[in-house]
Amino acid sequence: MSADLQHLLLAGAAIVVLILLITRFKLHPFLALGLAAIGLGLANGIAPAKAIEHFETGFGGALERTGPVIGLGVVLGGILIGTGGADRIANAFIGARPTRWVPAAVAAAALLIGMPHLFDVSFIMFAPLVYTVAKRAGSHLLFVGLPMAAGLYISHGLLPPHPAPTLAVSAYGASTGLTILYGLIVAIPVLVLTGPVLTRVLKDRFGPAPDLDKGPVPDDGTASPDTRRPVSLTLALISVLLPAAVMLTGTLGTAATAEGTWQYTLFEACDDPVLSLFAAVIFAFFALGVRTGFERGQLQKMAAKGLGPVGGILLILGAGGGLKEMLSATGVDDLISRYAVDWSISPLLLAWSIAALLRICLGSATVATTAAAGIVAPLVGAYTGLSPELLVLATASGAVMLSHVNDSGFWLFKEYFQLTVAQTFRTWTLMLSLQSLLSLGGILLLSTVID
Repeated sequence: MSADLQHLLLAGAAIVVLILLITRFKLHPFLALGLAAIGLGLANGIAPAKAIEHFETGFGGALERTGPVIGLGVVLGGILIGTGGADRIANAFIGARPTRWVPAAVAAAALLIGMPHLFDVSFIMFAPLVYTVAKRAGSHLLFVGLPMAAGLYISHGLLPPHPAPTLAVSAYGASTGLTILYGLIVAIPVLVLTGPVLTRVLKDRFGPAPDLDKGPVPDDGTASPDTRRPVSLTLALISVLLPAAVMLTGTLGTAATAEGTWQYTLFEACDDPVLSLFAAVIFAFFALGVRTGFERGQLQKMAAKGLGPVGGILLILGAGGGLKEMLSATGVDDLISRYAVDWSISPLLLAWSIAALLRICLGSATVATTAAAGIVAPLVGAYTGLSPELLVLATASGAVMLSHVNDSGFWLFKEYFQLTVAQTFRTWTLMLSLQSLLSLGGILLLSTVID
């Protein structure tokens, strides 16, 4: 057996072991990724101390840029939720519009609100509003809930600063600004099709209507009189859109100015996701928090509460970076680069397929993107003219495919909306599968223009 074949077989075995550790032995993905990475190094003859060193190097490298971006995005989301800015946006979009416009309004609001938030946090925050709107419209709960989930998940799956696409941006050396731009070009038509359009197609097949009186009830704040000023809708929208606007300005500005000029330096700073998110957090702190009467201690608690769920995600992303580094240390990345040019399959389709397979097996979009990025990263150098931003979107959209019973989001959607497993499959699972496939089609179409 040649050394090259041996390295590839061992890498494949490491991925199989990773899947088994998570699915069969129910090991936390952080531990499973770490064991698979270190085991791969040991199986290839790397000394234990050196294997640990490679894992630590990859762990730190993955979080070097990804960690601050995700952390700042979560802090921004915490301030938006805690100050009522997210509710202000949602209510402004939904308002008292006719029932036929509710799915479109909910999907648009969810896309905006979901941009700086983790999916689970956004979903739990949005669920009481879904019940309220469904009662007011006299409609089936899924008539409001399905487009809401579509809007939140399209942000979660495709747009930084969400963990999965942010990790892929770092792994492929892509531009965050361009990734957001291309992601929005793909995301908006996909959201229209899988949100309001799909909702209207399925509305007669939703099944038994849930009891709207058994839904989650938001805190009405009656325990302590609220004398604060109302949150400004304009300032709330600016807080949400500021990071993307600043990064897109930086991306377009660096392309239009010469290196070495002060204008280029300014635009280059704007293109940095950390700086743009810092600007948005500071803006939201004063515009939504201090301006409306919140004390600094209260705002600090909002930010800390938002950071709570992110610890496990950062460990998973770091361990995924460790696996990527081990694939490099064992020479697998060079082998992929060497042979990739002879493959007949499109690298974008390959990235999507690997991520989709891992998603179906593992359940987590974040873990699937993390593992797939480590495998696919060598393709960036193997194909001349391949857009790393499109590779990010292909990987992230593949990781959305076919959510089922091994995905926590599946059960979150089922339980909050009082559905049967069958109802969840024909709504949630169908919606995400269509999002994944339609996103792939949009990415491949976009590649004909960009490449």
